[in-house]
Parts: sequence; structure tokens; C-alpha cells
Amino acid sequence: MFILTLAWRNLWRNFRRTGIAVGAMTLALVVELLYSGIVVGMVNGMEKDATGYELGDVQIVVEGYPSKPSIYSLIPHDEEIIGELEERGYRATGRLFAGGLAASGELSAGALFVGLDPVRDAATMDLDAAVARGEWLDDADPHGVVVGGGLARVLALEVGDELLVLSQAADGSMANELFEVRGVLLSVAAGMGRAGILMTENTFRELMVLPHGSHRVLVRRPAGVSLSEADEVVRQIVSEQEPGEEGPLEVMTWKEVNPFLAQYMDTAAGAVLILYLIIYLAVGILILNAMLMAVFERIREFGVLKAIGYSPAQVMGMMVAEALMQAAIASVLGVLLAAPGMWYLQVVGIDVGRLSGMAMAGLTMPAVIRGEYTVGTCQVPVLMLYVISFIAVLYPAAKAAWISPVEAMHHQ
Repeated sequence: MFILTLAWRNLWRNFRRTGIAVGAMTLALVVELLYSGIVVGMVNGMEKDATGYELGDVQIVVEGYPSKPSIYSLIPHDEEIIGELEERGYRATGRLFAGGLAASGELSAGALFVGLDPVRDAATMDLDAAVARGEWLDDADPHGVVVGGGLARVLALEVGDELLVLSQAADGSMANELFEVRGVLLSVAAGMGRAGILMTENTFRELMVLPHGSHRVLVRRPAGVSLSEADEVVRQIVSEQEPGEEGPLEVMTWKEVNPFLAQYMDTAAGAVLILYLIIYLAVGILILNAMLMAVFERIREFGVLKAIGYSPAQVMGMMVAEALMQAAIASVLGVLLAAPGMWYLQVVGIDVGRLSGMAMAGLTMPAVIRGEYTVGTCQVPVLMLYVISFIAVLYPAAKAAWISPVEAMHHQ
């Protein structure tokens, strides 16, 4: 206890040096807290958008469909699979896909037609909450469609406008129909937002002459279930199904469906660690310099302590205690100073303006980027501050610990 008291007293013997060291540590912690929350918020937001809008946590497809999509690659027993998944607490929905052309007035563009059950899809995915203008799909309005925000801009579409679609049906006939724009999506997943035309499942089947089956079954796992556990459960259920005419079924996690996005997210998380190391390396050098200066200024004091019986371990412990006390002060100040910024970034966020809608790793930049601040987000920068402080003080502490009383007495 006496060592801690002595260490606390020594901190304030040179207030300026202690103030500079604590100030630098506080500034570094504030920057790390704000930055880490923004990156974690972006990464988690990207995963939430990817799984909630387009990919699901786990997908079931006919083998080879992701690399070579075909309108004929249908999952034959999709309803049975969805029923078994729901019995185990999972949410699942089937989606149908086809390509074609869309036109409005004198404008035309390539389009991705997506057929889905409005009620089941809304209970499973989050796409219904991404309608910026208008309303979500409704079986009572079979000719109402929801279009992606990018496609709406290209074709100059607004809610209530007419939209002509043209494609080739599964039986080889010409698929064409006139629809009315019921809603327009926000800037969401790049493929869906750039070219997507969402319609009810019944309308899609009638248009493309597909009486049964789904191209993809999207599965969402219950809270608390890991992605690997969900993958195993889905694989077990699928293995009990007989393969259809188009081949065996394949189960893929969202990371396997979009490996580039998964890698991008891992890289973004690694960028936080790199910034930690760069900033805290500078802080560590400052602490090292400050503690070395303290050692040189207090050589006579260390000599006296050694002469009255203090062991090298006690002297070293006193120096380490001084550094950790500075880190403790900086951590309290850093969290208090960063708190208003963290609240603002989490609640209000950063409006990216014209960058909104820009494609990035298979997703589009949201209009507002928000941070995510939890105990887990904040504890890593704080713990790293203590670790860096401890490492930086080891050399000065060892130097002070091995000063001999005779050497200290002759020090000028």
C-alpha cells in the first residue's frame, strides 16, 4: 500500500510531465473509442444488410445455381423444407428470380425480377422495411411491384407510374406484362437496388409459368445460434430430402455465397487493430520517454530507497504503478470525453450525402453511417491502453530498479 501511495505522490511532483502523458493517452483513447465504434457499426451494419435484405444467414439452392443461375434450377420440396425449419425455430422464405427488360416511357434497362411471398418474406427478411416511398407488396394488388432505388432513377419512376416488363417464360413463351409501381426501395443491396423488380410470388409464377418450386430458400437463424450451428441444422434437414431433376441441393452460408463481402468485413475489422497499434505505439514512445526522464531526475531518490532496504522489485513495482495510474486517469477522462461523441454517432450518425447509394463490396453505402458502442466495443481500446502503458514502462522501471546506492550518490 505504501508503494501505491508513494507512486501517487510521485505523479504530481512534476505536474507538467504527468499532464502531457495523461493528455496524450486520453486523446489516443478518445480517437480509438470513436473510430472503433464507427468501424464496428459499419461492419455489423453491412452484415445485417447483407443477411437481412438479400442473402439470409444460410441459403439452400440447387447445386451450381449461384455460379450459373437458371430459371429451371428449382428446389422441388421448398415448402416441406421451410416447414421443418420453422418447426425448429428458424425463419425461412423462398424466392424466385428471372432476368429481363423493364421499360417506362422511352427509357429501358435490364432488370432482375424477384418473386416472393409478401407476408412470409416480411416475417423472415428485412426488405419490407427498406421501402423508401410507397408501400410493400400485397397479394391483394397482383399488378403492384416494388422497384429498386437505382432502377427507379434510371427509368425515372415514381410511385403510381406504369412499368412494362419483358422476358422469356419457362415454357419458352413471351412473358410481358404491365405493372404499376407500388413502392421504391432505399439504397440496399447493390443487385436488388440497381435492377430489382419485386412482385408477389403468385404474379411471378403466372408471368414466368413456374407453378412450383423456388430458386433460393433464405434461412434466418434464431437469436443465440451461431452461423456454423445453423449451417449444420439446415444441412441435416436438406440431406433428408430427395434430389430433384436439376440435381442435389446445396447449403451455403452467406459468407460462402458472397466471400468477397466476408473478406472485406474481415479486412475492415483488421484496420481497427492496425490503427490501435499505430496510435498506441506513439503513446507508448511518449510514456517511455516520460518515464525515462523521471528516472534520470530521481536517481538520488531511487538510491536512497535502495539504501533503506527497498528491493529492485519494489522500485520496479512503484514505477509500473505510476504508469498504470496515469492510464487509469486517462481511461476515465477518455471515456467521459468520448461519451457525447459516441452518443451522437450512435443515435444521429454521419450523413454521407452524395456517397449514399455508392456500391461497395456488393452492398450500397447507406445514407447515414452510425456507430455501435457497447461494453465490448469500448473495453478493447481501454485494455490496450493499459497493456501499452505496462510494456512502455518496463525498461525505465528496470533501469530504476537496478540503480545502486553508491552510483546514485555520485550522480550529478
